[in-house]
Amino acid sequence: MQIAILTFEGFNELDSFVAAGILNRMKAKGWAAHITCPTPEVTSVNGVTIQRQRPLEFAAEADAVLIGSGIRTREIAADPQMLAAIRLDPARQLIGAQCSGTLLLAKLGLIGALPACTDLTTKPWVIEAGVEVLDAPFIAHGNVATAGGCLASQYLAAWTLARLASAADAEDAIRYVAPVGEKDAYVARAMGVIAPYLARAEAA
Repeated sequence: MQIAILTFEGFNELDSFVAAGILNRMKAKGWAAHITCPTPEVTSVNGVTIQRQRPLEFAAEADAVLIGSGIRTREIAADPQMLAAIRLDPARQLIGAQCSGTLLLAKLGLIGALPACTDLTTKPWVIEAGVEVLDAPFIAHGNVATAGGCLASQYLAAWTLARLASAADAEDAIRYVAPVGEKDAYVARAMGVIAPYLARAEAA
């Protein structure tokens, strides 16, 4: 499985790196999560400059795409040229967005009238885009999921693993990164959050 972690200028490190770290626990099974950017380098909200692993065009061919947040997401959402370059297909791909990344999904028409999750700062912008925002960390509708809060990246990663591999693989990955002495609690919480949406996907 090839996964694109969409990462833009002014990105939030927790969104991109936590999800990538968890998903790359599956490297031995042929998975790879790539930091995917529109430019060769991007600098985070805290001044960390990184080189991209894949160009933005890679998102169109990936098996799953996760969109992180950042301080410049509103600018990106208002840029027709940038939006046109983000080519996603929910019929073929799993697509997830976190915090202000949810605004991009809304602008791309991938949420529609369905409720979504985002962070508190982005909430009014997502509502302005015509989307109902839930007071919840995670929700999924078929192949499209949204999450709110930096550390909700673990839920997007676990959902992706459970959908494209297995619930056992998701549990193993979360258990590995969870704090010592709290591993059972972390696994139970993560799986409890995503479990209702796994059942619905199976039913569909």
